[in-house]
Amino acid sequence: MKILFVAGGSSGVVFSLVPLAQAARNAGHEVVMAAPEDCMRIVNGAGVPGFAVTSKVMKDFLYDRRGVLQSIPDDLHERYLFNGRCFGRYAAACVDGLISLVDRWQPDLVVGGVLAFAGPLIASYAGVPYVKHAVDMGEPRTIDLAAAAELGPELEALGLYEMPSADLFVDTCPPSLRPADAPAAQLMRYVPYTSQRPLAPWMFSRGERPRVLVSAGSRVTKDSDFEILSGLVSKVASLDVELLVAAPDSVAEELGPLPENVTAGWIPLDVVARTCDLVVSHAGGNTVLGSMAAGVPQVLIPYLPYVVGYTERLSAYGAAKMVDPADDSPENIAEACREVLEDPHYRERARAVSAEMAQLPLPARVVGVLEDLVG
Repeated sequence: MKILFVAGGSSGVVFSLVPLAQAARNAGHEVVMAAPEDCMRIVNGAGVPGFAVTSKVMKDFLYDRRGVLQSIPDDLHERYLFNGRCFGRYAAACVDGLISLVDRWQPDLVVGGVLAFAGPLIASYAGVPYVKHAVDMGEPRTIDLAAAAELGPELEALGLYEMPSADLFVDTCPPSLRPADAPAAQLMRYVPYTSQRPLAPWMFSRGERPRVLVSAGSRVTKDSDFEILSGLVSKVASLDVELLVAAPDSVAEELGPLPENVTAGWIPLDVVARTCDLVVSHAGGNTVLGSMAAGVPQVLIPYLPYVVGYTERLSAYGAAKMVDPADDSPENIAEACREVLEDPHYRERARAVSAEMAQLPLPARVVGVLEDLVG
């Protein structure tokens, strides 16, 4: 069968979809992943055929349809609405490109990331089942409502009066950490994925000092989230540890001279995480799930409002320590790191959630569920 994967607007959400897309190709199905033009290198690098549906980037959607730049609200609820409308505008920009693809390629199934709201629209247009695919451990539903409101013109043009519902939800969140009101789902084991290059020997083993990895995600640039990354590095660097800073090489260079105990640049989390004693991050979905899969305890500072929910759940489970962004002083973050490194309970809980994740169905098994859905 032909399966169309619809990705969101950044490399992180592409990473989340790749394992199932690769499993479907390995099972003999035809697969195409639709994504923005600037994500094509990531898609094709994963061995997945890619189709560019827009030349715009996510920053373009900070502007409303009149071309007016929207300010980011301070109020949490308003911030969710703001995010939802941005994702809605991104989806609207993808619709024409997706229709062009669907008219020619005629997929049998559409799989879309949870924030890729063009996915259910194009599945409805094509008259095929739609599968909603998690990209982390859950987003506030207010974002969905705001995206639907933004997509009013596109819904009307397609003869729809509401967002089409999913025929199946594929969730990579382990059962112990799913919200009480989470929808029914086909659970799937999270398989960490990142763009690859030749590895170095130090990535497989650690030295005598505790190994701590710091990340602010794959989307960091000098103009976006750089202050988050550089701030985390400066706040952790005082610890007597081996410090790894995961960042694009061009961004790592901008960090300037670093102490001898710091290594910065491209670091494959899927390889290196199991050698780490602690991961410190902004609570981005792939970083959190990848660390969970490796059984590594975490210190999380949820700078983005929509990641607070699952950060709190993981902290309550005992596998992470949450630091409120309003209290992210060097002293507080360093103290949180020391607590997690010295208290074995955090590693025990991290290993417990890793073991739970390892019992979930692999993507290859979930491909069979997709086949049954279409059949």
